[in-house]
Amino acid sequence: MKLINIAVLALGIGFSGLAAAHSDEYLDTAKAPHSGQLRMAGAYHYELVIKPAGKDNANEVLVYVTDHGGKAISVAGATGSATILANGKTTVQLKPEGDNLMKGSGSFATGPNLKAVVSIALPGQQPEQARFTPFASRTADAGHMHMH
Repeated sequence: MKLINIAVLALGIGFSGLAAAHSDEYLDTAKAPHSGQLRMAGAYHYELVIKPAGKDNANEVLVYVTDHGGKAISVAGATGSATILANGKTTVQLKPEGDNLMKGSGSFATGPNLKAVVSIALPGQQPEQARFTPFASRTADAGHMHMH
């Protein structure tokens, strides 16, 4: 009987670890494949990368879509947008570009206070959203992760 209780306890701890593993705080500590910020979006992970304005004065907005294991999810036929909040509100339309990349561009100020809401609808599915703070300092948050 004790063996069963230990197994159930271990299983419960394992599942609770999985649930916590995908919190924003956890994802902020994970190395993103394209050096962006990772967030949960329903059954997916979105990675937001904002490339500062070039000669045309437009910032590139890139969103990579993967499953929870990091496997690329096809965005063929997907639609999406990124609402950028930084000294005003700008909406950037995102279009499929390659296997798992949604891409767009827009003119907006970048800085530590920038916030973004990304919404992507894969074909035949409801849109999934994620909220980002790609330029905010995460060193303060990381300090809370240490165990003494």
